[in-house]
Amino acid sequence: MATNRNTLGKGLGKGLGKGLGKGLGSLIPEDISGDNIVIKEVVKEIIVKEPSEMKLKISAIEPNREQPRRFFDEDALIELSESIKQYGVLQPLLVQKKNDYFEIIAGERRWRAAKLAGIKEVPVIIKDYTSQQVMEIALIENIQREDLNPIEEALAYQRLIKDYRLKQDEVAEKVSKSRAAIANSMRLLKLDERVQQMVMEDMISNGHARALLIIEDGDKQYLIAQKIFDEKLSVRETEKLMKEINKPEKVKPAKPMNDFVYRDLEEKINKIMGTKVSIKNKKEKGKIEIEYYSREELERIIEMIESIQ
Repeated sequence: MATNRNTLGKGLGKGLGKGLGKGLGSLIPEDISGDNIVIKEVVKEIIVKEPSEMKLKISAIEPNREQPRRFFDEDALIELSESIKQYGVLQPLLVQKKNDYFEIIAGERRWRAAKLAGIKEVPVIIKDYTSQQVMEIALIENIQREDLNPIEEALAYQRLIKDYRLKQDEVAEKVSKSRAAIANSMRLLKLDERVQQMVMEDMISNGHARALLIIEDGDKQYLIAQKIFDEKLSVRETEKLMKEINKPEKVKPAKPMNDFVYRDLEEKINKIMGTKVSIKNKKEKGKIEIEYYSREELERIIEMIESIQ
């Protein structure tokens, strides 16, 4: 039994030494008889526990359809592709095996840029995750790199809460943010869909979008968002505009039911006095205002009143 163990140890050491840099298949030596199955299991365990970097054809790799990020800056991709042409892909993609392809868990931007650069193979690390873990890793990577726009980030939080039944504080812990930050982010999903699209396309900023939350009507939100974009309003100017729009309208006091009686009296006195007369009434009390526009007219009105005596 001791001989078998020594043989196994020597063979594995020899196989691992010969196999470095020659692919996973070369890690399994062909010259060990009887213990080949055991060695395969040992190597398999090593690979699963400590996945190593390897290269895959870029055509065998596909993006994660559930990836939170939807928009990629074309200019930034072109810039990265030029760097990749010179130095290659410096950081491996994290992928997992699907039926007939490998799905990207983290590194879609590098994959896109590599395709633009005409690279045929890219470095990868293959791991196996649950759908929730994939979502969390993609979200965390994008947040750390500040690659997500505010709406994409809010949608990712919403999905973790709805699809995987996480609480806001659990999501906050996973992405190293406060619970209030998660709640404030998700409030943006209350905006009209057209306004959300404008945020995703960087037509208006996160600050503009938060200011618009004061307005509940979707059509009104969209019209103001267009005004912000067209007039290039700053966030501060937008907040000021929101305060003006949201001011409660001054309610004019309702006229009394018998108001027509006083208006009729006003007309009669106007004809008698030859100038504008207003009757201000409040319940049973009130006052009469007589307007004049010159000293001469004032003297005429006084003479008229004195003549009544």
